[in-house]
Amino acid sequence: MDDLLCGTRNKRGDWSPNEPIGLAPVFVLPPRPKAFLKWLPHYFLPWNLVFALSAVVYWAWIIPPVETMRTLAWSWPLWLYAVNAVAVFLFYGAFELHLYALKRQGQRFKYNSKFPSEQSSKAFWFQSQNLDNILRTFLSGVTIWTAIEVLVLWAFANGYAPWLSFGERPYYLVALALAVPVIHEFHFYCIHRLIHIPVLYRWVHSVHHRSVNASPWSSLSMHPVEHLLYFSTAFYHLILSSNPIIALYQLHFAGFGAIPGHVGFHQIEVGKNGLVDSHAYEHHLHHKHFEVNYGAALIPFDHWFGTWHDGSPAGEAAMRDRQRRRLKRTAVRPGAETITGKVVAP
Repeated sequence: MDDLLCGTRNKRGDWSPNEPIGLAPVFVLPPRPKAFLKWLPHYFLPWNLVFALSAVVYWAWIIPPVETMRTLAWSWPLWLYAVNAVAVFLFYGAFELHLYALKRQGQRFKYNSKFPSEQSSKAFWFQSQNLDNILRTFLSGVTIWTAIEVLVLWAFANGYAPWLSFGERPYYLVALALAVPVIHEFHFYCIHRLIHIPVLYRWVHSVHHRSVNASPWSSLSMHPVEHLLYFSTAFYHLILSSNPIIALYQLHFAGFGAIPGHVGFHQIEVGKNGLVDSHAYEHHLHHKHFEVNYGAALIPFDHWFGTWHDGSPAGEAAMRDRQRRRLKRTAVRPGAETITGKVVAP
């Protein structure tokens, strides 16, 4: 496939799409019903439907009986950790194998022309981005994911969280399930802005941003504090009247849903002529520029608060202008700390 039909490649070999990123026609005024109906299938396909079905599969075949979950013991949390670890290994590993190990589509649609395995850096454990990212994913990421999963299921099993059945409130629960991506994006934007505060960026979020050239294993390569904040999105379902299947969906949206934003390719080739959009470009720009696109395109927080970058030359110019105005307004002095936690040199 010719990726230059819909994008350009610079002198370094980095690819970028011709079309700027569009905002979802949801939280817009005036309403755009035709655009909304055209966009609606993309809300479900392919990713959201996969994550929702994974929650149903977990509830049907993986999650222990309610009687078991009423007691905190080692057996069932270890079982859930093992299943989560295998699921992450298979799901993340499939992307890594296809795109990075076997390089089946080469550099086509790849934002950064280089592959992490080609570069070593002291910023990573063992000077390897891949090894560092994998270890952080399983040692901290899957562990904290599972711990929150266990806590939420234990709370539901013991009646500490309002558990509604689909037989009691079907319409409400369907609406709540449809809102899972909205809840995730609201939560992610809030914690993401929080950990970009200089002191938290330096000690916490900088771990994730070391992977400037993000790849599948970068998705959950985070500091444990960030893992805790990130997966705490499931706690909304301990406050809202909800259902454990929807809470699992919320967790899976966070855990498995981190992949699309970090896959590093704009489109994934499937078969001879098939293409699947990754929707990764907006988050790629965040890893590249640090101070843009803290959220995603579903809820236009960045557009509202002036940190949106749509990937166009106009978006690049607007970002540079914001940086100049901020520096002028704050009169950055030598020794002062920037938003990324860096100290301005004398």
